[in-house]
Amino acid sequence: MNTHFREPSGTSPRYAVLFPGQGVQRPGMGEPWRSTESWELVESVSRASGFDVAELLLTAGQDTLSRTDHAQISVFTASLLAWSEFRRRESDARVGAVAGHSLGEYTALVAAGVLSVADGAWLVGERGRAMARAARQRNGAMAAVMGGDIDAVADLVASLQREDADLWVANHNSPQQTVIAGSRTAIDAAASRATASGLRCSALPVSAACHSPYMEPASAALRRALGMTHFAAGVLPVVANVDARAHYGGSQWQELSGRQLVGRVRWVESLRTLHEELGCTDFLDIGPGGTLASLARRTLPEVPARKFTAPATVPA
Repeated sequence: MNTHFREPSGTSPRYAVLFPGQGVQRPGMGEPWRSTESWELVESVSRASGFDVAELLLTAGQDTLSRTDHAQISVFTASLLAWSEFRRRESDARVGAVAGHSLGEYTALVAAGVLSVADGAWLVGERGRAMARAARQRNGAMAAVMGGDIDAVADLVASLQREDADLWVANHNSPQQTVIAGSRTAIDAAASRATASGLRCSALPVSAACHSPYMEPASAALRRALGMTHFAAGVLPVVANVDARAHYGGSQWQELSGRQLVGRVRWVESLRTLHEELGCTDFLDIGPGGTLASLARRTLPEVPARKFTAPATVPA
């Protein structure tokens, strides 16, 4: 129950805007935005990050987009394009708070005015490159475990850790889905044990164990970049992945973003904070895919959740 804020009946929605992370990228995902006023953001992101973002958004194939650094800057930019158009098309919409899943947290910080577009793009570029290097140093794997709650999955992970397996809980995405990360051997063992326990386990198409100690080699480079970045006061609260608490801008995000690289994404708790403590009445998924709207419905089915759709493309 919302004990902090009660929305008067008959008023317009107070949105919690959700930005997706790596994994939702797909070829051609920039095409719907190409003829919009917001497309000018692509040049700004390219210049700040050092990537040819237009090529990634328009012509790159799935293999190219699957690379960690390419995926992250692509999803970040596509989400920014969608956010910019949302503010143009629904200028009267009330946004109460924002949150982003993993990489999406950087998009949320830009949307909240904590980071400039240029600083956000530069950080995402540095983060993606550092994570790609870490994954090459130590190949990892991730899997989604479904059919049990977080406690059941945590028990499964703990049982394998007692056998010296490199395995951790990475994301708590919904009451029915928890993502684990670690070595390929540990993920395979977890999948076998999960099936025996009546759980379903599905490997994710990644070669990195994100949000686990396997990303520690990337920490030094990311923290250096964070230390060189200005975090402004911002205009909206951002719910952080690592503690599921609302934060405004300022240098606290250097520490929060550093912890996020190797820490668990507390998405279920974050959704509850957005609704129950910050008084958001509706969830709005802005960016490629529609995964976050789906997770919101599974977590808080009584709260409306929708996807902000891209404009229809006009054939040449």
